Amino acid sequence: MPKAPGARGGWAARSPGQRGFTLIELMMVVLIIGVLLAIAVPVFFEARTRARDRAAQSTLRNALIAEKTYYADKQAYTQTAAELLAVEPALALDAAADSNPTQGSISYALVGNVVVLGTQSTSGTCFYLKDTPGGGSAGTRYGSDSSATCPTPSAMEATITLAKW
Repeated sequence: MPKAPGARGGWAARSPGQRGFTLIELMMVVLIIGVLLAIAVPVFFEARTRARDRAAQSTLRNALIAEKTYYADKQAYTQTAAELLAVEPALALDAAADSNPTQGSISYALVGNVVVLGTQSTSGTCFYLKDTPGGGSAGTRYGSDSSATCPTPSAMEATITLAKW
């Protein structure tokens, strides 16, 4: 049976001199790009959030290293910003001890002989770190909080119990 004039295997007819893509082909390309974007964009935003959280956690670890350095010299932790800045000048500490953590700044508190540090990542999560120098519960513990306003480090001391973030 002969084909209809201009028909070529179900695709639109083209003259021998015509070049380009059909509307169906272009729509398929747009559809594929849309599916790839639907997969990639959420993954990108999740990776960005994780990176912001890791930056805040790294800042807290740097502050803990400064506290431990001070402890090695004086056999006690400090709650004075000037003393910590003398050990590590690059730290961004809150002006007053035991204040609510904010983005880009470290809040610090002494609860007995335990030091508690806190900060808020740019993703909004509050991270806390506490270090107990000796005794049965000696070691470093981690915690986080997703409140709109981060609680003070001393208020979080009892809830910071995780072995890692």
